[in-house]
Amino acid sequence: MANTIRLYQAVMLLALSEERGTMNGAYVEYATAAALLSELLMHERIAIEADNKNKVSVVDEASTDDALLDEALGQIKSAKRQRKLQDWVQKLGQLKDLKHKVAQSLADAHIVAAEKEKVLWLFERRVYPELNPEPEQQIREGMRSAVMSDDDAIEPRVAILVALANSAKLLPQVFTKQELKQRKKRIEQLEKGEMVSTAAKQAVAAIEAAVMVAAIMPAITAASTASCSSTSC
Repeated sequence: MANTIRLYQAVMLLALSEERGTMNGAYVEYATAAALLSELLMHERIAIEADNKNKVSVVDEASTDDALLDEALGQIKSAKRQRKLQDWVQKLGQLKDLKHKVAQSLADAHIVAAEKEKVLWLFERRVYPELNPEPEQQIREGMRSAVMSDDDAIEPRVAILVALANSAKLLPQVFTKQELKQRKKRIEQLEKGEMVSTAAKQAVAAIEAAVMVAAIMPAITAASTASCSSTSC
């Protein structure tokens, strides 16, 4: 994977349609938030306190020289109470314009263009068609190498990206249905962090927990609304 590309940018490149510049995938916000936290964990800016119910603490509050990472770090630092990693995935996933901030960072690097287009001649939406395909090609090659081989020496960032992409339903952008079926066990190994560092393993576990909650929340809300309607609450 290209070293100059952040994990959160890699997620967005996979989510963006190359030509149209629209965003695909479910739970992209949560995958992006998890990518931010993964970067902070691996750069030892935050830590998970095993003796404090696995809550997150800030261990280095100095600037990361990255606006989005600094914003995430600032949110954790200024919080009134400590939270678990999966709680931070959900909270940071709700940051205003998170997806567009990430896409704009790619535009600033001249990897995509930042444009606006009319929808039904009435509404405007922001789109980010690809300008430089090389970074995404390198990302895809790294993911394919990790998933399609049986090599135990996996770069942590690539393993995390596979887990992030799977949580956001983005793996079909990189692999065929047959490949995903054939390499299901390998993908599960990468998701469980069996071949990566403790920090990467913690990040992957948080992704799974947060996305699971995000996935069931609409069902819980719908059930609650239906219940209220039937009882006139």
